[in-house]
Amino acid sequence: MSDRAENNSMSAQVAPLRVQRAPAPLRGDVVVPGDKSISHRALMLAAMAQGRSEISGLLEGEDVLRTASAMRALGAEIRQDGARWVVYGHGAQGLREPDDVLDMGNSGTAARLMAGILSTQPFNSFMTGDASLRARPMKRVTDPLQKNGACFVTRQGGRLPMVVVGTAQGTPIHYRLPVASAQVKSAILLAGLNAQGETLVDEPTPTRDHTENMLRYFGVDVAVNETDSGGRLIRLTGPAHLNAQNVIVPGDPSSAAFPIVAALLIPGSDLIIRNVGLNPLRTGLLTSLQEMGAQITIEDIRREGGERVGDLRVKASTLRAVDVPEKRAPSMIDEYPILSVACAFAEGTSRLRGLGELRVKESDRLNATLALLKANHVTARIDGDDLVIEGRPDGDGLGGGRVETLMDHRLAMSAIIFGLAASNPIDVDDTGFINTSFPGFIDLMNKMGAGL
Repeated sequence: MSDRAENNSMSAQVAPLRVQRAPAPLRGDVVVPGDKSISHRALMLAAMAQGRSEISGLLEGEDVLRTASAMRALGAEIRQDGARWVVYGHGAQGLREPDDVLDMGNSGTAARLMAGILSTQPFNSFMTGDASLRARPMKRVTDPLQKNGACFVTRQGGRLPMVVVGTAQGTPIHYRLPVASAQVKSAILLAGLNAQGETLVDEPTPTRDHTENMLRYFGVDVAVNETDSGGRLIRLTGPAHLNAQNVIVPGDPSSAAFPIVAALLIPGSDLIIRNVGLNPLRTGLLTSLQEMGAQITIEDIRREGGERVGDLRVKASTLRAVDVPEKRAPSMIDEYPILSVACAFAEGTSRLRGLGELRVKESDRLNATLALLKANHVTARIDGDDLVIEGRPDGDGLGGGRVETLMDHRLAMSAIIFGLAASNPIDVDDTGFINTSFPGFIDLMNKMGAGL
């Protein structure tokens, strides 16, 4: 790992920030960091492939660097070569027992996908994370993975630290997802790479399909069939062989969400964001914002590494309230905090439905989002699993509060965007961990004129 990567992976010091209304419109032609979901998967699959892979555009945030360290500990050779990452893998059956505990930091995605990989390896391994990750449940992954013959020993409530007793004779899993979860689906598919026979995942509600796309890109035969009820059946036959590939990681749409909403809310803004991933199962936020009247146009649509990519043109807009259906949640599950900020500045009352999944993110993100809004004089409430927000389009009187981010990077960035649009300054208790998902976020916002 390079010195720069090592420095990025170190835990940041507490960094409070006072945010005031942006002094001028946001302008610029920018690129956001690489997609975090795809970055994790690119490293994992390249490490399980046979031969040399190159990855360009990798997100060099702490979460992804933890995945790089873990795959290196499992025997892959991974190094940084300028803007590229070079990975020498030894095959899906060529991983080795790690010498030490695998520390996944703050990344639930890395921990849950890693549980799938480790479950069908013929050795024992140990996995932990930071305080936030150790408080998050893993049972939704470990329960189905035990069906393949692996054994998991966790703390009470299925929490990390965790021992994974892998199996060399993995039994393929046939599993129907009780709750839409790309992480659970992906863990089962990754376990299936070393299982003997057909792994099948039945998802009643389609979730982001980066794992399926990238498995195909690395040469694995993955069949996806739609069901009559609108769900999908995903099949993979193991043991599977992965061929080394070169991967271009597109810009993360979840990261692009923050400058997008900032440009919509700050009068006079006109922004271009290049090379953003446009996977149809990740564009729920764009759909919701366009329903609110957002001026967002998509240009130069293309495909890179099996993923749909394009450039976004965003102009300041007058927004109206939106009613977001529950079925859209899987396509924008990480974007609800920043969508809530947009709703706070929209005309009318918005309802964001079916947000129970947010209770088990980096924080209880549903209640934390509500707290962010109420601390800054937005009238909002939780109704069951719905979030109801009364907007104030001129932003007059909003702000003036202190936001507790609870070590949740998306809450921190949402609070910053809120402060740039509000009439009163707000205090964000800590921004130091934003680099886990969006290195250089504040610098990028200032490049566009945010004045942070």
